[in-house]
Amino acid sequence: MRVLCAVAVLAVLLVARPLLVPIAIAVLFTFVLAPAVRALGRRGVPEYVGSALVVASLLAGVALMAWMVAAPAAAWWSRAPATLNGLLEAAQRWRSEVWPIAPGAPAGASGGSSAEDTLGEQLATQGFSFTRIAVGEALGFTLSSSAVVILLFFMLASEHWLVARTLEAIPRRRTRALLLSGIRESQRDIGLFIWTMSLVNVALGIATGLALWAIGLPNPVLWGTVTALLTFVPYLGPLVVTLMLMLAGSVAFGVGWSMFGPPAAFLALHAVEANFLTPLIMGRQLSLPPVFVFLSVMVLGWLWGVAGAFLAVPLLLGLRALCRRVRRGRTVCRYLDGNGTAVPPLQRLLQAEPAGAGRVGAGRSQP
Repeated sequence: MRVLCAVAVLAVLLVARPLLVPIAIAVLFTFVLAPAVRALGRRGVPEYVGSALVVASLLAGVALMAWMVAAPAAAWWSRAPATLNGLLEAAQRWRSEVWPIAPGAPAGASGGSSAEDTLGEQLATQGFSFTRIAVGEALGFTLSSSAVVILLFFMLASEHWLVARTLEAIPRRRTRALLLSGIRESQRDIGLFIWTMSLVNVALGIATGLALWAIGLPNPVLWGTVTALLTFVPYLGPLVVTLMLMLAGSVAFGVGWSMFGPPAAFLALHAVEANFLTPLIMGRQLSLPPVFVFLSVMVLGWLWGVAGAFLAVPLLLGLRALCRRVRRGRTVCRYLDGNGTAVPPLQRLLQAEPAGAGRVGAGRSQP
């Protein structure tokens, strides 16, 4: 029954993605921005006014970032057909170098022109379908973003009211205290993680843009912004950035060793950031086991796409804060604690005898 229940929950999460993703993102940003609203409230600003100011500041930051990348993105979009042809030619050159003779073709014939023509015909015939899908995705993104902004405003304005009503519904004082401390710890950890990752990713994006500008890659501002956004997704985001920079390098510099310059520059900066800067800033408080981070990114990415991959680490932090206050969740909390915690050797764990193991039924009598 538990397995069937888990399968049913996964099915509901997958089917209800258009509804649950905006709610989850709004709750996440509520955890991040609620301390700012409370700080304004302590200065005499009403909650609705403070929520409006915080949401307006967030939208202004998004608009500023969009304005910064609008011109490079428009220039890149205008060159999209030529870029696509360049990618096809680069792929053909790679194919000719790796596999010069097509199977079943006579000697001296590579067979690449027919494959390229077939791909060009497919792109030409699928143009309308691609445009329709792009328009539909843009409309869905606009509706979801509007729902997130509106829901975020109301949740920020009523955050104190929601927490108070939830605590009133719980009869036991100790349970109320545990719930309130869990909510505050989740807000602190998630907010610290989002703000820290924002600063680190912005610094990484600026450094990547400067490195690409020094190399001579076109549109370094666009690629720096893409780097800052995609690196919010652990593991998968840097992989996508590396592949994109390799394709961009093949178009800008041609097929050769020079095409590996942009991804190599990014990987060098990302290695410094991931191994030295981020652990130094975050410390052990926000450390999570990499295996569970990667699994959560895979599962939520499969369920909810890019938004799920972005929500994976904050949800793990909230789950760990909850498990620390639930007796049955302490086993789960052992796995969610970071690798920085001391772990005894396996031989010592095998030789150690748990308390009450020598008495029959003693495990049930333990509190």
